[in-house]
Amino acid sequence: MKLHQLSLFLENKPRQLRVPSKVLAAAGVDILTLALADTQQFGILRLIVQDWEKARQVLEQAGCVVNVTEVVAIEVPDRPGGLDQILAVVEEADLNIEYMYSFTFHRGDRAILVIRFEDGDAAIAALQANGINVIESVELFKQAKA
Repeated sequence: MKLHQLSLFLENKPRQLRVPSKVLAAAGVDILTLALADTQQFGILRLIVQDWEKARQVLEQAGCVVNVTEVVAIEVPDRPGGLDQILAVVEEADLNIEYMYSFTFHRGDRAILVIRFEDGDAAIAALQANGINVIESVELFKQAKA
C-alpha cells in the first residue's frame, strides 16, 4: 500500500528542472504528481511516476542522483475540516509526518494526499483503523488516467 517516490537533488539554478523532465519524456515515463522544494543551494524534486524502476534507471543513466522512498497516498474529504480530520488521527496515533503534498486530481468528493511518515506501516494501520482509505498504487494509477 506504499508508493515508491523518486527524490532528485537539483542545483538551485536555471535549467536544472528541465533535465529530469526531458529524460523522463524521452523514455515515455509519465509523471503523475510532483513537488519541488528549495533551499539556497539545491532543490529536491519529488516525483511519483507509474514505472518508478524505469524512471530511476533512465534518470541515473542521465547523471541524476535519485533516492527512492516509500510514501502513503490517502483520500481526504474535500471540504473544510477534511485535512484536520486526518491530522487528528495522525496526532492520536502519535505519528510523525516528514512532509506531504497533494495530487492534482480528485476522486469524487475526495482529494488525494501523499504523505511521508517516519513509520509508514504504523501510519497505514492507524489510518485504516480509523476508516481512512489508503490508496494502493494500481488503484491510484488508474485514477490518474481516468
